Amino acid sequence: MKLISACLLGLLCAWSGDDRYRNNRAVELSRLEILIPVCPEQMGGLPTPRISQEIQNGTGVDVLNQKCRVINKNGQDVTVEFIKGAEETVKIVRYLNIKEFIAKSRSPSCGCGQIYDGTFSGKLIDGDGVTTALLRKNGIKIIPVEDL
Repeated sequence: MKLISACLLGLLCAWSGDDRYRNNRAVELSRLEILIPVCPEQMGGLPTPRISQEIQNGTGVDVLNQKCRVINKNGQDVTVEFIKGAEETVKIVRYLNIKEFIAKSRSPSCGCGQIYDGTFSGKLIDGDGVTTALLRKNGIKIIPVEDL
């Protein structure tokens, strides 16, 4: 059993409200093993669709250490919702004794390895999103969807 970013299975939870992040390899894997879909942004209380968001001046680790914030494109601070969603995701992991998370790349919550730099310009930096950072901190193996 693995946790997976829900948008990778085609659930309509992406910021845009569509299934643009559906991944055929992830869908095929869901036919072979149990995948528990999560959308930390929704679980943190954000609507779908929602204004795009990025971590400003840091990574998910920095957000968890209160060194930076998550801001949406309109300038609203959504850090509290991102942290709440990450914490709710960890509750699921603990309750179900899950050890692995299949993550969506570049997301400010589920991103692994690289995330957007906070300028809303499409530039990437090395680092994880908030949820991925908290899952790593809790010993969960992170699997980039590109590695499926």
